[in-house]
Amino acid sequence: MVSTEMKDQARREFDAWADNYDRSVLQRLLFEPSYNALLQRLRSWCGRDTRRRRLLDIGCGTGTLAAKVIGAHLPYQVTGLDYSHTMCRQARAKPRRSGARHGLRFVNADSEHLPFPDGHFDVVTCSNSFHHYPHQQECLCEMRRVLRPGGKLMLIDGFRDNMIGWFVYDVCVATAEKPVFHAPWSAVRSYFERAGFTRIIQQKISVLAPVLLTIGEVES
Repeated sequence: MVSTEMKDQARREFDAWADNYDRSVLQRLLFEPSYNALLQRLRSWCGRDTRRRRLLDIGCGTGTLAAKVIGAHLPYQVTGLDYSHTMCRQARAKPRRSGARHGLRFVNADSEHLPFPDGHFDVVTCSNSFHHYPHQQECLCEMRRVLRPGGKLMLIDGFRDNMIGWFVYDVCVATAEKPVFHAPWSAVRSYFERAGFTRIIQQKISVLAPVLLTIGEVES
C-alpha cells in the first residue's frame, strides 16, 4: 500500500509539472548535464558502427533525451517510458513539432513491470528519476531482464555522498518531493551486482547539484 501511494503521488506531481517541465531551471542545472553525459557515452559506444540498436529511456519525462539521441543521428531506435500520462503526451508532441518521428515512440508504463520481452534492448538509460522508485532493486532487475547479452544500463541520479549532495538531495529534494530516496553510491553498486550486471563503473559528475553515473553491462 505504501509503495502504491508513493507511485500515485509521484504520478500526480509529474502530471502537474509536465506543462512547465521543459522550462524548469532544473533543465539547465541538472538535467542537461546528465543528458550530455549519456550522449557522450552513446556516441563512444557507436563509433563508426551504424548498426541499428534499440534504446529504452526509463523515466523519460517529456522526451528530451530521446529527442537528443534522434537529433544527433545516432543509430538508435528509441523507446521512452514514463509513469506519468501527461509527460508521455508532451513527449509524443515534441517529435511531431520537430518532424523527427522516425525511430521514436513513447509508452506509459511502470518501471517495476516493463512491458517488453526479455533481452529486447541494447541500452537502457534512466536519468534523475530513480529516487522516486519505491522498489529500487526490483526496478534494476527489470532493467537487466530487458537487456540483451552485452547490453548496457546507464543510471544517473543524485550523488548524496558529500555535504553538498546530502544537503541538496537528503534535505532540500526530500523535503520538497517526499517520499523519495537517493541511494548512496555503495547501495547503487550493490543493486547492480545483485541484478547480475558486470563491469560496473561509477562516476561522480560535478554540476551545481552533483550526480552519480553508474554503468553496468550484461555478460555476453
